[in-house]
Amino acid sequence: MSLFEPVFRWLEPDSRDVVYARVDFLVLLGRHLLVVTIAAALATLLGVLGAIAVTRPAGREFLPLVAQVASLGQTFPPVAVLALAVPVLGFGTLPIVVALLLYGLLPIVRNTLAGIEGISPSVLEAARGMGMTGGQILRQVELPLAAPVILAGIRTSVTINIATAALGATVGSSNLGDPIISGIVNGNTAYIVQGALLIALLALAVDSVFARLSSR
Repeated sequence: MSLFEPVFRWLEPDSRDVVYARVDFLVLLGRHLLVVTIAAALATLLGVLGAIAVTRPAGREFLPLVAQVASLGQTFPPVAVLALAVPVLGFGTLPIVVALLLYGLLPIVRNTLAGIEGISPSVLEAARGMGMTGGQILRQVELPLAAPVILAGIRTSVTINIATAALGATVGSSNLGDPIISGIVNGNTAYIVQGALLIALLALAVDSVFARLSSR
């Protein structure tokens, strides 16, 4: 960031400090990725397993309920989830992980359901005709065929949560949202631009990684 100090000085000519230096940006990046990774792993695990469960004959009656619960997570703004979670969970990383988990479930559940239910019945019938068990059909037929759609849901969820994770800075979870919140509090546009720029670049980089995975 120090290399671009002249640009930030142009944005904030009257500020003494124009480069955020309270915490190293690499440290903030690592913390940001950690929070998003934990939330994404939990959302993927719960979302995919939940969607699989309700597409089985024994759990199909719960399909509307699971879809509604997943949708409910995105109807609550992340700020409201944080406000409700902090009194129970305290300040720190846990509230933002919970908020990201709830916010990231819908795309994963929706795409997993779409991917599995979009498989042609004739394909499943052929698998059963070959003598495959239900578990074998799931592992060797349904999940491989639905994988691109499921991965697209995970990609959407993670990309959205990279930006949303910045709100963690408001409840004591240090990440790339720190310079943004500091810039808002101190009226320093340069700080805000630095945080927003890094989050945008991180989101683009992660999205590119998922694009490569999808092509494979």
